[in-house]
Order: sequence, then structure tokens, then C-alpha cells
Amino acid sequence: MTEKSDLIFSTSPRPHVRLVMLNRTSKRNALSNDLIVELGATLRGAAVDEDVCCVVLCGSDAFFSAGADIKEMHERGFEAIDNSARRSAWRDIANFPKPLVAAVEGICFGGGHELALLADIVIAGEGALFAQPEINIGILPGDGATQRLTRVAGKSLAMLMILSGQSISARMAMQAGLVAEVVENGRAQTRALEISDVIAQKPPRSAELAKAAVLAAFQTTLDAGLEFERQAIRCAFNTADQQEGMNAFFEKRSPRYRGR
Repeated sequence: MTEKSDLIFSTSPRPHVRLVMLNRTSKRNALSNDLIVELGATLRGAAVDEDVCCVVLCGSDAFFSAGADIKEMHERGFEAIDNSARRSAWRDIANFPKPLVAAVEGICFGGGHELALLADIVIAGEGALFAQPEINIGILPGDGATQRLTRVAGKSLAMLMILSGQSISARMAMQAGLVAEVVENGRAQTRALEISDVIAQKPPRSAELAKAAVLAAFQTTLDAGLEFERQAIRCAFNTADQQEGMNAFFEKRSPRYRGR
């Protein structure tokens, strides 16, 4: 399946993998309200599509996203980034239940970086740059960076990026835990698809439960997180795929997972 608009390009290059590309290239993929709403709708569709096990999110070779649409903010003020449609779309992206891999090349600034923070795995080209430059226009991050960046990279680096507005390299982002792998420029999408292909061959329900369990570590106490993990593995043991996986192990054959 291939879908293309002026804002989003979506296709299925490999079995059970959906590639979603930000397609507002004339504006360096600035995250306008329309783009965020369309991205949210695209991921809502992928969430209920049983043929989709993993999604790769990318931009172009020169930029992942330059950030929020400054023209919209100039014209509409705070309402440009704080309206019901945009907030709902961000929730849909944040709550996407399946594995989400981001391929980042070039600049990944502001809202674009906040979007990448919602990915479960980030693959970056070695020339990629990450920044929260909102302070340079008299505001601060408004789509999650003050909370998510701090949780992932720690207070000191979050403060450095948010208070200075300066960018960090892909290598520094990897050292901070923001990026899983750094690859040669132009290979981020290819590598993200390779990883997604591996993930898509795993039992889908177990992958969703594992994602939810890891995310619980950022949202609750250790004891509550451990209990969430126990309940998640209990759910996994009640799936047909768990039985298939163990049977295949003992029968020395490749498992045939069906997402049940």
C-alpha cells in the first residue's frame, strides 16, 4: 500500500513494515498543524492494521524536521501549538502501540526533535544535528522536550540544549542515549528498515507488550514498573504465538507467528 499527500508519504517497502515519510520538503518538514494531524491519523491507521508490525518514520536526506511551523506561531500565537486537533494528534503519536523506529538525517530541531523523542529506536546519519532552539525566538519547547529529553538524557544535557539552543552531534546524541546507532550519511533509512524487518518477524503482541513495559519505566516507580512487566509477560504466555514460539524452539524450526 502506498499513500502520498503534500505532507505525508506512506508505503510498505517490506512485509509488515510501514515506512512513513514527512513530505513537506519545501518547508524543511516544519511541523504545521496539518502535518501533525495527518501524521497522527496515519499512525492511528497503522495501529489497527494487522498487517503492520513496525513503522519507520523519516524525513529527507537533508533534514528530518526543522521544527514547528514558525509562520503559524507568528500568525496565531500560542494557539498555533496548543489547540485540540494538534494535542490529539501528538497523543496519537505518543501512544502508538507498535514499535516505531526513526531514521534521522540532517537537522532534527525543535518539534522535530520532540517527534524523534517519541520513537522507540532512533538511527542517525553521522551528520545529523539535534537541537531545541526555541529559546532563540523567545519561547521554550512545548511538545514534550522539557520532560522527555530530561528523562532520556538527564538534567544537565537537557538544560544545555534547552537553555542555549545549541545543537549536538549525532555522536553526542548517541552517547546521551537519544540515538541507538550512528551510520554513514544517507544510510539511516536503510538501517532503520533493516532493524524494522527483524522486529517485524517477532511475535507482534509480545513486541507491543515489551514496548509498553519499557515505556512504563519512564512513567512510574520501579515497583509499579516491575508489576507491569509481570502482568505483561502473563499476557504473553496466554497468546498462541507464545505456544508457537516454544514449539518451534523444541522442534528446531522457524516459528510462524500470526499475531494471536
